[in-house]
Amino acid sequence: MAKVGDKVPSATLRMLGPEGPKAVTTEELFAPGKKVVAFALPGAFTPTCSAKHVPGYVTEYDKLKAKGVDTIACISVNDAFVMGAWGKDQKAGDKVLMLGDGNGEFTQAMGLTMDGSKFGLGTRSQRYAMVVDNGVIKDLFVEKPGAFEVSSAENVLKHL
Repeated sequence: MAKVGDKVPSATLRMLGPEGPKAVTTEELFAPGKKVVAFALPGAFTPTCSAKHVPGYVTEYDKLKAKGVDTIACISVNDAFVMGAWGKDQKAGDKVLMLGDGNGEFTQAMGLTMDGSKFGLGTRSQRYAMVVDNGVIKDLFVEKPGAFEVSSAENVLKHL
């Protein structure tokens, strides 16, 4: 599993742009000189993710930006089309980048997969949040299975 002090692993994520799916590399997202708060979750349109996780980051956007955060990104093992539709539903707008890790490559490279087979979800991401500065993980908040506490926007704000 990735840990504080590690460089963010190399992978390609996808977001839905005006012309369709657009590749976003982790090298671009977590580029030198950028402070990024990224949070990952098991799936778009799922209850906790939709009711609490994404809305918290949309609501706390201004406070996160005031703490020097350049980008807020949501990552899920879903495709760019689903993430785009979910972003509209969540009113993420330009506040939160909605990034699909369709094949789970980034999630696997982070060592943070979970088996959601018993719920019909297959391999997904564990719920976590991280603060990345200059491509290096400065804080990593991984939830216990079924929990939603340490990866919240409110908790991340306390550590900035």
